[in-house]
Order: sequence, then structure tokens, then C-alpha cells
Amino acid sequence: MSGGTQKSIRKALGALKDTTTVSLAKVNSDYKELDIAIVKATNHVERPAKEKYIRAIFAAVSATRPRADVAYCIHALARRLAKTHNWAVALKTLVVIHRALREVDPTFYEELMNYGRSRSHMLNLAHFKDDSSPNAWDYSTWIRTYALFLEERLECFRVLKYDIEMDRPRTKDLDTAELLEHLSALQQLLFRPQGAAVHNFVVQLALSMVASESIKIYQAISDGTVNLVDKFFEMQRHDAMRALDIYRRAGQQAERLSEFYEVCKSLDIGRGEKFTKIEQPPASFLQAMEEYVKEAPQFSTVRKDQVVAPKEILAIEYKKAPEEEARPPSPPLPEPVKVEPVKVEAPIAEPPDLLAGGLDLLTLDSLYDDAIRRNNQNVSYNPWEPAPVNGTMMQQQLHDPFYASNGMAAPHSVQMAAMANQQQAFMLQQQQQQQQQMMMMMGQQQQQSMNPFGTPHGAPTHPYGPGVPVQAYNPYAGLL
Repeated sequence: MSGGTQKSIRKALGALKDTTTVSLAKVNSDYKELDIAIVKATNHVERPAKEKYIRAIFAAVSATRPRADVAYCIHALARRLAKTHNWAVALKTLVVIHRALREVDPTFYEELMNYGRSRSHMLNLAHFKDDSSPNAWDYSTWIRTYALFLEERLECFRVLKYDIEMDRPRTKDLDTAELLEHLSALQQLLFRPQGAAVHNFVVQLALSMVASESIKIYQAISDGTVNLVDKFFEMQRHDAMRALDIYRRAGQQAERLSEFYEVCKSLDIGRGEKFTKIEQPPASFLQAMEEYVKEAPQFSTVRKDQVVAPKEILAIEYKKAPEEEARPPSPPLPEPVKVEPVKVEAPIAEPPDLLAGGLDLLTLDSLYDDAIRRNNQNVSYNPWEPAPVNGTMMQQQLHDPFYASNGMAAPHSVQMAAMANQQQAFMLQQQQQQQQQMMMMMGQQQQQSMNPFGTPHGAPTHPYGPGVPVQAYNPYAGLL
């Protein structure tokens, strides 16, 4: 089958698809007129769409329409762009979006970016290809680059906060940080088509819009570069390195842009007399910039943020200073000896209800009760366990509440309370010992009554006398 026949079949199939899509839109769609306009503005015919269909789309995405209608139109264009594998449909859809960015109000930018954030980006055509013919393959390459240009245009609008096509460039009046950011975004927009795609009439329509925008983009980059050079020899090293990269890239893009303008002139695109003459920067100036970067100070924009930290630390220390001043001033070296007796005698002069350190009698009684409770917990009820050693040191540690003091005499009321507590503790200990003895006697009687090998004549349980524990008097203890 010849190439002309294949081309005719592809055109017939494309026309059939467009007719079917229009028929379905008339029956099933709630936005019939808009869907029909989108299909006819992006059909398979390899020529520019009629203006009336494009104007109908622009009316649907204007600021006066409800946001739901605008969102539906963007969704319909994205669906049309995602489903097609024909280069003409994809290219004409991109042209509609590009013209809407240029001719519709800025609200369309916002809606398009919101759609891209909520879903996969509609302009991501990195995998698009039409392999129906060699020219279609070449057109596919151009379409991928064109979609990337539109995506960078949206990103540039997000960074610059204005449209480079509609508004005046503002790169002359920017400071260093914003200038570096804006120039990096603008340099992404410089665009050059490749291959034989420039000879297609539909491609030339999109190419004319790109060429006219590139003039304003390059003008904004040139103004920003002049501003960058004026600030360069005052920059710190980090910013100077970024500025040097931007300056080098501007020179490389200027060379490619000159070739692009020559192609446009040969195709009579964009009125060649409007293309600006691009001049390359002198090599000596570039060398001077490189030398400055080597000798520039090491501090960067990040270092400026670090300089603020010592100020905050000083402010914190300044807040701590009043606390130190509020404390009593440290006396000279001879004075502490004189002050110490006053501090020692102060508790004695206080009333008996309030002791040194803020303790009253109730608090002290609770401390004694807690000590007695802990002492009672340590008492073992095991009759075979040896009695605890009641040394003088242990008695002082358990019963004398003033053993850990510095040798000062306690007040009379405190001593009387301590004696009463000690007497109460002694009485309680005696009661516990009597209870232990009674329990031990009852246990031994039960064992003897149940022991078949016990004495048949009923010998007394305690041969050494009633109430005396057996283990307390070991006859062999003196031999050890």
C-alpha cells in the first residue's frame, strides 16, 4: 500500500473519530456546546482551528463564568490531551492552552495550576509519540518540547507573580536574591525547535507565539543581567557563584537564540525586523568575574542567618541577668564567718510551732511515724531467724532523729515529742515480741501433737520454762 493511501486512511479514521465524539457530546454531555467546541478546535485536520471554536472555549474559562465551568473545560482539554496519540490533536490542544494563557485573564493561570496540583500535570507529555509516519515522529519531538515550554511558563508565572507577555519586565529593580531566582526561571523559557517540524503550518502557528514571547523574555533577561553585573562585585561567594552560572548560561542561550531568530526570519515568522540583535559578553569580563569568585568572602546568604543567633543568645543572657541581681550579693571573704552564727541561732529563736527549714510539729511527727513504720516492716516473724544486732550505731540510725545533724541541740518541745514517740515505739516493739512468742508456742504444740515419734509421756513443750524461746538459749553457744 502506497504512502498516499495510508495518509488518506488516517485522515478518514480521524474524521470518523471526530464525528463520533461530537455525536456522543450532543447526547450525553451537560456542556454540549463546550464539548463540541473543544472537539472541533482540536480535531485531526492538519490545519489551524477555526477562530469561533477557540473563542467559545475562551468564553468558558473567563473570570465571569462559574469556577465549576472553568474546571470542567480544563478537565476536558486534559482528557483530550491524555487520550490522543495523534500529533495534530495534541499540538492543537497545546495551542488552545497557550493562547488562553496569553489572551484570557490571569485567573486561568490559577485554575490551571490548581488542576495540576490536584491531579497529574496535564502538560507532562514526556512519553508522547506518534509513529504513524517519519514526519509524525519529528512532530512528536517538537510537541514534547512545546509542552515543556508551556509547563515552564506556568512555573515562571508562579515565581515572578506576573505574566511576562502582558506585563512590563521587573528585573531591573530586583534585589540579589529575587534577581537570581527570577533569572533562573526566565532562562528556562528560552526555546528553540528542532528537526523538520518548523516546516509544518500548524507548527509555525505555535512557533510564531513562542518567537514573540522569546523577545520579551530575552529583554527581561538582559535587564536582569545588567542589574546582576552591577551587584556582582559586592556579592558574597555563594551568591557570586550562582550569578556566574547565570551569566555563563545567558551567553550560551544568546548564541542559540540568535540561531533561532535566523530560522524565524527564513520562515517569515514574527516579522523579522522586530528581532533584537544579540551581543555576546566580552570574554575579559567573564574572566574578571571568575577571579572575583575565587577571592570572594566565604560568607553566604545562609551565614547571614547564622549571625542572628548570637544576638538571640545575648538576649537570653540579658534576661537571666536580673535573676542574678535579685539574689543577695556575695559578701566579702571575712563576712561569712560573722553571718554563720546568725543563721544557726535563727531556728532557736523561732516559736516552737515552726522549726528551721519551714518544718512544724505535725510534719516532724509524720516523719517519726514513717520511721517507725519502716522499722516495723523490717521485723521478721521467722522464729529461726537470728535476732538483729542492736548496736549503738544502729540504734542511733533508727531511733535518734538528730543523729545526722551537726550536733546542735533541738528545742525542748521537739525533744519531748521525740521521747514520747520513742516510748510509744518501745511499747509497740514489746507487744510484737510477745505476739511472736505466743505464735511460736502454739506452733510447737501443734507439731508435737501430730508427731508420731514424740515423747509418749507428754513431756512439756518448753523444758526450760514457759514463755522462754528455745532458740534463744543454745547450750552450745558458749563453746563456739
